[in-house]
Amino acid sequence: MRRLVVVAVVLAALAGCGDDDGERTAATVDPAATEEDRPDLGVVVQVLDGDTADIEVQGVVERVRFIGIDTPEPVGGRRDAECFGDEASDLTRRLLPEGTVVRLERDVEGRDVFDRLLAYVFRVDDELFVNLHLAETGYADQLNIEPNSAYAGVIGSAVRSAREQGLGLWGACGSADVPLG
Repeated sequence: MRRLVVVAVVLAALAGCGDDDGERTAATVDPAATEEDRPDLGVVVQVLDGDTADIEVQGVVERVRFIGIDTPEPVGGRRDAECFGDEASDLTRRLLPEGTVVRLERDVEGRDVFDRLLAYVFRVDDELFVNLHLAETGYADQLNIEPNSAYAGVIGSAVRSAREQGLGLWGACGSADVPLG
């Protein structure tokens, strides 16, 4: 029941974002659509960490960086491990197991300096906005890099709420970007 209320609140918040403030709303996707029918659909191949996954899009495996959020770095990654990094990576793996069909919503800039595809990630089966879910549950901080800021207001609100409630990394670590040990 609580999840339905949270989903309703998130959908209402997204519906409230419109032309006045330049923010987009989540669009409904036909779950029966195939990758060929919808070039914005992909299939999760592997989650690399809390905010990055390899996703097959139209037959090509793309490294996708989730826009608008930053999760702590896990143990064993390219960068130094941070508090709550393993937990954030584990949650993203649970949200996006191999084979999950996702819709990738692009923003103004399509790729970052590492040539990763930049996207807002939505699970097709239930339209869960993964980037937002990680923020609202305290597994991600906001990372707003202009001009890719279509959901900056909604994500920022979710992060502030999670921080105030001491959820996830905010309760476990006190703040974001806390190095391990």
